[in-house]
Amino acid sequence: MKRIILSFIVLLGYSVNAQQELKFGPKAGVNFSTLSNVSKAKMLTGFYVGAVAEIKFSEKFSIQPELVYSSQGAKNDYTETIAGISTHHHNHDKVEYINIPILAKYYIYNGLSVELGPQFGFLVKAESKDEISANGTTFENKRDFKNEVNSFDFGIGAGLAYDLSNGFFVNARYNFGLTKVGKSDQYYKDSKNGVTQIGVGYKF
Repeated sequence: MKRIILSFIVLLGYSVNAQQELKFGPKAGVNFSTLSNVSKAKMLTGFYVGAVAEIKFSEKFSIQPELVYSSQGAKNDYTETIAGISTHHHNHDKVEYINIPILAKYYIYNGLSVELGPQFGFLVKAESKDEISANGTTFENKRDFKNEVNSFDFGIGAGLAYDLSNGFFVNARYNFGLTKVGKSDQYYKDSKNGVTQIGVGYKF
């Protein structure tokens, strides 16, 4: 984790040396995520929080590296019958990453910009919670499945942002996962992350 943060700082320092204008600050928002190729998977609501830096090369163009903690994954609801007993499952599979997007930004009009660039993700945690109901009784089953998930995730982020004159900004982005979430011999082996993000932030 320390190496991830150090690499981000080095990247930021190198970029600033080549540039005159730098803005930075916090950002946070909500995730609407899913895992592809998982049977009956539905969208899971999560969150993200982190820091953003914008290095402006001109009035129209800038580079925006970020350091973000992101809670994502998928959920599903299903019913199965075993030995004549009907059992309902309400399952949440959460995978949490430290993500480092590095986005190119182009300002279309005033504060409105488009964003596009790679994202590098480093797994922090993977947990599953299954609420099981049968014959009027409900109980929870929790497990850690971090050993089933690849420690690195790569994707592409694309979105829109709008900067207000007072330093605040709003943005919407979709992150397309390009690498498989699960290891080759595990349940998630063919899954990829897909995350819609809506959030706000402030740049000093």
